[in-house]
Amino acid sequence: MANFPLGLIALVVVSILIYFGVAHRVLDRLRLSDRAALGLIALIIVGSFIDIPLSTRVTINLGGIIAVGLALYVIIGAGTAFEKMRAVLAAVVTALALFLAARFLGAEPEKIFIDPIYIYPLVAGVVGYLAGRSRRGAFFAAVMGVLALDIGQYLYLTRSGIRGVVHVGGAGAFDSLILAGIIAVLLAELIGETLERVQGGPETEDRPQELVKNLREPEAAHKPLPTEDSEKNEKNEKSSGENGGAEDA
Repeated sequence: MANFPLGLIALVVVSILIYFGVAHRVLDRLRLSDRAALGLIALIIVGSFIDIPLSTRVTINLGGIIAVGLALYVIIGAGTAFEKMRAVLAAVVTALALFLAARFLGAEPEKIFIDPIYIYPLVAGVVGYLAGRSRRGAFFAAVMGVLALDIGQYLYLTRSGIRGVVHVGGAGAFDSLILAGIIAVLLAELIGETLERVQGGPETEDRPQELVKNLREPEAAHKPLPTEDSEKNEKNEKSSGENGGAEDA
């Protein structure tokens, strides 16, 4: 995979949105605070420049591994066991979709109107959302699907005896990891938000009460309606004020 800076650019944009409070709702769904998210993004950006060789064939990128760790943390904090199971299955489906895409795109990439490296995160993001559905499940499926592509590349080189080094989570794979996760979460947020508004709120069946409470928007504060006694008191205060003003005059 060729290296391109879109992943880092996307992280900077996300950082700006978080700083100005635009991504607060999404972070709540992922069980992250603004400060924690900004700290993780900073670590991922710094780690993207650090490659750790494990062997003559494998090098891991620290930033990519941190992103994978974030995906694991997100799914561990999922609301139900069903959501976790669906996220794992979604990751498998996403990985298979990427393997098929790599097989097709790798055959004659020069005939494709767009660089294949741009297609991998799109495929992972879309399939990750469709299979994972929730924001956490979509993010986990997209990131782990891209990681599986690197692992598959290593297994292929090992079995075929072809020389080469696999940069797990690094090089172009880093950008694919980041972009795939962001695309999946954006799709889940946009579509999920629309569905929640249509159905009048988030689904509550088989969900912990604390999770349901956090998913709901806070109720707007309403001014209490005036009662007969309060109206009488208000009239008495006005009349006494007027009398006092006349005496002062």
